[in-house]
Amino acid sequence: MELSELRAAAELVGTLFAEPRSLTLLSLLLAAAICDLRTRRIPNWLTFGGTTAALLYSLVAPAHSGGLLWALGGLGIGLALMLPLYLLRAMGAGDVKLMAMAGSFIGPQGAWEAVIFVFIVGGLLAVVYALWHRVMGKLLRNTEQTVQLFFMTVAAGMRPDARASTAQSIGSLPYGVSIALGTAAFLVARQFTWV
Repeated sequence: MELSELRAAAELVGTLFAEPRSLTLLSLLLAAAICDLRTRRIPNWLTFGGTTAALLYSLVAPAHSGGLLWALGGLGIGLALMLPLYLLRAMGAGDVKLMAMAGSFIGPQGAWEAVIFVFIVGGLLAVVYALWHRVMGKLLRNTEQTVQLFFMTVAAGMRPDARASTAQSIGSLPYGVSIALGTAAFLVARQFTWV
């Protein structure tokens, strides 16, 4: 990559920090990731406060944000895509609220695409964690058992529950970090028009 291309790419990424909505979202995601790393919790004041800020911004500057329905649509998509994992007890409520908050900043299409990035980042972080702690085989066995259990309980007409698995956990990851990194990666990819 030439110096001029590198400079142009840096300017393109820099415009994310010049736009108030993106800067606010990135700041909130950073705060959530730090809280989740330190306490394994994402505070309600952060998720509800962020959602309120996004909705108010969509009212004050609808031309720059897509409007209130756009923000509400993003909130709904972020919530709907993460809620099943909470119901399966595979994710905390704070993680669901954080993705819903992010969705209110990036709209319905953005929320849909960001969740894909979040799942990819979450999977990569899980693999890195498993490799670092030398439990990759156990991670693969647990994944296989969880998928089988899910399909058996659904086929039996029961509500799936991740806690029903007899597999011993290899540890837990603060998923707020995956949401922050995945959403930030989505914003950069969107800025480069890759998505």
